[in-house]
Amino acid sequence: MPCIVGNVKILSVGSAGIVQFGDAIQVSPSSTTKTYAGSGSFLTGDLSRSNNAISATNTNDPDVQDSSDNTIGNSGVI
Repeated sequence: MPCIVGNVKILSVGSAGIVQFGDAIQVSPSSTTKTYAGSGSFLTGDLSRSNNAISATNTNDPDVQDSSDNTIGNSGVI
């Protein structure tokens, strides 16, 4: 289905990321990661502001394996 895309600002795309404009039947990146970040770490935009007095991130992870996905990269766009 056609669409009109306005302004787009892409700062970075990782090795397993997909940026798709237009029609696609299936978009299937096959990569998993775990990221720990504190409050306000992933703010986006040109004028973002975060006011945090105290911030702590819990990194306790009792899982041995979080995903059964063993492939790296992406399967592409179909």
